[in-house]
Amino acid sequence: MRLRVGISTCPNDTFMFHALLAGKIETGALQLAIELLDIQELNEGVLRGRFDCSKASAAMAVSLSDRFEICDAGAALGFGVGPLLVARPNAGPLSAGSCVLCPGERTTAYLLMRRFFPKASTIEHRVFSEIMPALCRGEFDYGVVIHEGRFTYESHGLTCMADLGTLWEETEQIPLPLGVVVVDRALPREVRECFGGLVRRSIEYAMEHREEALSTMQRFAQELDESVIWAHVDLYVNKWSLTLGDEGTRAVQALARVALEEHER
Repeated sequence: MRLRVGISTCPNDTFMFHALLAGKIETGALQLAIELLDIQELNEGVLRGRFDCSKASAAMAVSLSDRFEICDAGAALGFGVGPLLVARPNAGPLSAGSCVLCPGERTTAYLLMRRFFPKASTIEHRVFSEIMPALCRGEFDYGVVIHEGRFTYESHGLTCMADLGTLWEETEQIPLPLGVVVVDRALPREVRECFGGLVRRSIEYAMEHREEALSTMQRFAQELDESVIWAHVDLYVNKWSLTLGDEGTRAVQALARVALEEHER
């Protein structure tokens, strides 16, 4: 059976899926056609039915529970992993009239921005890799950075105004779910379970063959510096990537509650 699979180009995804991208593990009766896209493109693809299985923003995934189930493996979830609200030099305090760049209206980053800075009513969305360059050019004062941007914003002369993940942790007392793998509920249960097992095996393979995965990550990464790539992997790939477990499941449920509250506001 052929499955259409979507993952992001960020190092944690290419690390976790390296074994599947490079044919390092057998997939049995499943044939995986893997596409690598920006997270907002993945979100839109999931909504349009472009993928059978895909990485998606946790904020969107929890709203689609009738169509997709969240895979137990492959999540980006943890403490200290959240998006950052950054500003260019001399931007001044954030006000109601300030325009903030976000990486997509269905991303967890945008949900957190709305949650913790509701007065910032003017939001524009850009591909995540375009946000810091736009701030550096002086086109905008504020932006929410994700992925490698968490590690490189200072080198671009930008200042962190708020760690949205820390704000989440302080209010919810639970790790932050950023992205999860979703699987179409229309697929037979044995296929969904088999795919989840492949994702877990791929992560285990990467953990056991770290250096081998580097070339795969560098092929797609926005930032090629090895120290940045490994910092990214070490932060976002953890025990919850292998299995959500009870704590990870509670974190997803907490995000679903917050997403519903923001939708009803």
